[in-house]
Amino acid sequence: MALQITDANFDELVKNASVPAVVDFWAEWCGPCRMITPIIEELAAEYEGKANIGKVDVDNNPGVTGSFRVRNIPTILFFKNGEVVSKLVGSQSKATLVEELQKIL
Repeated sequence: MALQITDANFDELVKNASVPAVVDFWAEWCGPCRMITPIIEELAAEYEGKANIGKVDVDNNPGVTGSFRVRNIPTILFFKNGEVVSKLVGSQSKATLVEELQKIL
């Protein structure tokens, strides 16, 4: 299951994590966000222990959302050593997400 990343736990789960992280910025009312949710959930299960994969609800977590200047959703950020190394905006295929994830493992 994808991690629920919030303003409060972002540093622990992403910035200071010992593994790379993939963070999906989304909102309940966003159609394309709901379309990729099953893919994010699959990746979370498949890469458990190898990467932290989670979701940030932009409506409830303005701190993290603002700090990364997320203006469009879904936005998916890929982190390695606590730094953003890649960014995808809009609905993506599983193959595209896997390709980006493999680059940071």
